[in-house]
This record gives sequence, C-alpha cells and structure tokens, in this order.
Amino acid sequence: MKKVLILGAGMVVRPIVKYLLDKGYGVTVATRTRSKADAMIGGHPNGRSLAWTVDDKATLDRLVGEHDLTVSLLPYAHHVMVAEMCIRHRKNMVTTSYVKPAMKALDGEARAAGIIILNELGLDPGIDHMSAMRIIHHVHDKGGKVEEFYSLCGALPAPEACDNPFNYKFSWSPKGVVMASNNDGNFLRKGKQVYIPPQDLFKNPISSEFPGVGRLEIYPNRDSMPYIELYGIGEAKTMYRGTFRHPGWCESLDAMKALKLITDEKYDFTGKTYADMVAMLIGARDARDIRSKAAGYLNVPVDAYALDAVEWLGLFDDKPMNRKEDTPFEITSDLMIGKMMIGQQERDMVVMQHVFLASYPGGKREVIKSSMLDFGTPATDTAVARTVALPAAMGVDMILQGKISVKGVHIPVIPEIYNPILDQLETVNIRMKEEYGLPVSEMIG
Repeated sequence: MKKVLILGAGMVVRPIVKYLLDKGYGVTVATRTRSKADAMIGGHPNGRSLAWTVDDKATLDRLVGEHDLTVSLLPYAHHVMVAEMCIRHRKNMVTTSYVKPAMKALDGEARAAGIIILNELGLDPGIDHMSAMRIIHHVHDKGGKVEEFYSLCGALPAPEACDNPFNYKFSWSPKGVVMASNNDGNFLRKGKQVYIPPQDLFKNPISSEFPGVGRLEIYPNRDSMPYIELYGIGEAKTMYRGTFRHPGWCESLDAMKALKLITDEKYDFTGKTYADMVAMLIGARDARDIRSKAAGYLNVPVDAYALDAVEWLGLFDDKPMNRKEDTPFEITSDLMIGKMMIGQQERDMVVMQHVFLASYPGGKREVIKSSMLDFGTPATDTAVARTVALPAAMGVDMILQGKISVKGVHIPVIPEIYNPILDQLETVNIRMKEEYGLPVSEMIG
C-alpha cells in the first residue's frame, strides 16, 4: 500500500483525504490540531493523524522519508522547506499554491532526484490553468491565434445565501480573502498595459452575465502579465485575470479601503469603540454622528449603499472593541468572520469562466467560452473545498500510478498533466462547459 503524507488540515483538506483513502492509499494527516485530522479521517483503517507543527523539522524529515508522496497544504512560505526534504528523500510532492522563485529554482535538483514537484494544482491556480491550456492548444493546433483572453473565477455564496449587504460569505481562508483586497492589479487590455494601484482595485469593475447565476462583477486578480508567456500566447492583445463577486462587494470594499478599515498599520485602540476607530482613521474630532462624517470623508451621500454595509458590520457602533495596539485589518476582518461565515446549511458556489477571442488563417474569428458552475453540499463539502482539493488528489493518484511521469518543478500546463486530470474531474461532476463558434459580440468589454 502506497502512503501519502498530507501537511495541514484547513478548510479545503477533507475531500483530498477522503478521495485518497477511498482509492486504497495510506494517508497520514499531520497538523497543529489533531482533532481536525481525526474528523477528516473518520475512523478509516488506512488513516492516521499526527499533531505536528512546522518548527518540528526532524519529525517532518522522518515523515517525508516514510511516505511515497507529500502534499503540502501549509501556507506557501513553508513549501520550499518541504520540497527540499522531498528532493533529499527522492519523494514526489504536490501543492495547490503559486510557484515562487525559490520553488522554481529547485527544478534542476528535482529532475536530478527523479521526482516531480507539482504545484498550482487546485482551483485557481489549477483548474484555471488546465482548462485554459486545453483550449489554447486547440486554437494553436488549428493554426489560430488567441487575440484576447479573460480568465475569471470566484468562490461565492449561492444566490439564496446572499443575505447581507456585501452579498458575500467566507467558504475558505477568511483573512486571506480580506487581505487580498489590498492587492494591486496589472493586465493587458486591447493592446494597452493597465496598472491598478491597491486603492483603486474595486473602483471600476466590469460585469458579465453568468448562466444560472445572473450579473456578476469582476475586478483584476493580481498581475496578469506573466500569463502571456506562461500560456504561450505572445500574440494576445488582452490578458486579463479577474475575480467574480456578486454586486455589492466592490462598492462596499472600495469604501472600506478609503476609510482605512483594512490597512495593516498599527494603532493604539485602548478604550476605543468601533465608531471611535473610524473617527481616528478619518481624522474626525469625535465619533458623534459617525456615519455622516464617514459620508463626508468619502464624498458620498449619507444613504450610500456602501455605508449600509459598513454599518451592518458594526463599524459605526458605539461599542467597546476591547483592543489595545492592533491593526484595522485585524479588527475589521474579525467582525467579518463573526458575521459572514458560510452556514452549515448554506450552499457556496464556485464560478469560473474563460472567454477567448480566437482568429484563424483566412479571416475567421470566434469567441470561445469555457464555464464551470459548482455548488457545495450543505454540512458536507463546500464547492471551494471540492474544486481545490480534488484536482490535487487526482494528481497524487496519477503520479503514484505512473500516469504522470515528467520530472522537475511543474504546474499543470502540459497535456500529460492536464488532460487526464480534467477527464477524471468530470467523473465527480466538476467540468468546464466549452462553447465554440460564438459571435464576436459575445466577447467581454
């Protein structure tokens, strides 16, 4: 029986544990909170849990050596340490995280050790790469060019669960979602490179109708420019990676950022109320009628929708925060976590869509759309857990079966990796619906 070591037991881990146990692998889950691992293993005879923290390198080294493959679902900062141990022990490795330069630098050592370190094998990154490359290779194989490419994804509450002004609930790393709101954006659109500074990230969202969901807003997802080379589409005049949100999120987060409510600067909030914090951040003399003062600071009407969201969150409340030195980010994100976690009986959903404008010799042009809509199952697995964990689980299975044989540091952009995994995902009803031959009028923007 081949054995898999899984590091971490966060919100998206359960489906990979179940999938691999059901496939007959021995699975060890090593994590800070052993009870979480035990719940995922569910008493399965091939499952084993271990209380472990990342500073215990000796135990990790032993575990890597004892297992055939290691899956690191730790924060990305720890992946290189794990990868170096996998190289030393000549054991394969899988992650769902973006490849950083330090990981890419291990490519030669991984090849020499005869192993694969397969990264970015989740949802985004992961399914986005695989489904995009399948279409890009199809266009290129026909002698065509990808003129424009929009790659869009969002982990959202299902429409019936949108019952707060943000129209959002957390189904994965809450702090990560809020922290990502401080990112900037960089993309190519209609031949022009566009940089969006962090303070403007939510100011001018584009929108699109998504089948079965309705109108969604889209804002830039970090730096899109490297994907021109990564996907081999040097001919593209548009390369835009974006994040889907229900209407309400962008407007509300834009106001919160302007009010400095998600900054990571430290302040002394001893004895302060939430309204006092807002007053401090906008330079108001006191917290009386704080909503009106916030409206004046933002230069918006006092009945603005975004202020409804801020008030609903409790940030205008004359209620003690019981904080000392802290950051507005920590305080605001804690309020959001307290009010905006997806409920046990609520569904989340994942929406993903690629939109291509392709041209071919002879003058033919077509829009190609590849779309996925996946809903979670209340009290079982969220859609985001399924779509992050199952691609990684299937990659593990295929590596251990010898169906993926390439060596070195990889992401899933080559046919040997993406074709079998996409095919296997369809067996669990995770599939991209591809539409070819659409008119140019179907193009975004």
